Amino acid sequence: MTTAAAAALDSSRERLVDRNPCLGPAELVARLQPHARFGDVRFETYEPDPSHPSQQTALEAVSEFVTTIDAPGPRRPRFRRRRETEAGTDAGLYLDGGFGVGKTHLLASLWHAAPRPAAFSSFAELTALIGAFGMDTAVEVFGGHRLLCIDEFELDDVAHTLMTVTFLRRLLPGGTRVACTSNTLPDRLGDGRFGADDFKREIAAIASHFEVITIDGPDYRHRSFAPEAAMTDAELDHRIALAAGAVSVDDFDELLVHLRRVPPVQYGAFFDGLDTVCVRGMRAIENQGDALLWVRFVDEAYEAGVGLCASGTGVEEVFAASYRQGGYRKKYGRAESRLNAMLAEST
Repeated sequence: MTTAAAAALDSSRERLVDRNPCLGPAELVARLQPHARFGDVRFETYEPDPSHPSQQTALEAVSEFVTTIDAPGPRRPRFRRRRETEAGTDAGLYLDGGFGVGKTHLLASLWHAAPRPAAFSSFAELTALIGAFGMDTAVEVFGGHRLLCIDEFELDDVAHTLMTVTFLRRLLPGGTRVACTSNTLPDRLGDGRFGADDFKREIAAIASHFEVITIDGPDYRHRSFAPEAAMTDAELDHRIALAAGAVSVDDFDELLVHLRRVPPVQYGAFFDGLDTVCVRGMRAIENQGDALLWVRFVDEAYEAGVGLCASGTGVEEVFAASYRQGGYRKKYGRAESRLNAMLAEST
């Protein structure tokens, strides 16, 4: 396909850089449920790996946890199970484990099984919402929920640490139960990032709210998909020409610039109504600020369940080695795993 033909093809499709989502607080809260990829998961569809018994243990623990959540109606003091008493009077559940061991599957299954109202949010979404609403409004909004599920719990900086401690201290006494997933044990949150040793008391306060269930095993996305190279421009053009449904086509560098303009709390709305997202010219990202925005974009695309096609560099070259070995290495590892899975699914 000629350059002119490719440009004409691109112009006939939507562009994410033309989308400027600006959802209000009520609209953002209404979206707090498992995204499309986890819309149909249930406890019954989780398949523990027999060679990793911790997966069966986690399934049983989460299935039991849902029975401890108060049903709708006036909240009354109740007998607390041994698990809750040992972990604290407001014991939440904290699923710790590597990438692709089914933590989000279990967390989404918990949300589906729990009494309403219940909210499901990534940690990044939650902190962005608290920042946008203000602490008082956030506590009021979430305080009416029976359950708050927080996916990919992580502490990136001092502000997030102090915000999270304050939020949990104010939310949990009202009876809202909290369940989280993370790639980091709670007492190791913040390691290598912002001088976490100076905030041991605050991190310990967060950890005290949870019982930890550790899940081991290999990344199922790596079991399912070999490392994926991005397409050539010609291959991407062919894929765009054949694509059915609603398709967006963007230049990678233009998209990165646009991501700087749009608040990350709005990224999920980028994918509304789309079936496939195509990105031309993916390359190594030289600026860590842009790299972290791309991580957030990949997370939202993965959770939205859209197809992703990209030309340019391979997945393992997008993030510099210095980034992948630094304080945000788990963010980048998760993004690589998810990006690889989406590209493989689209071939």
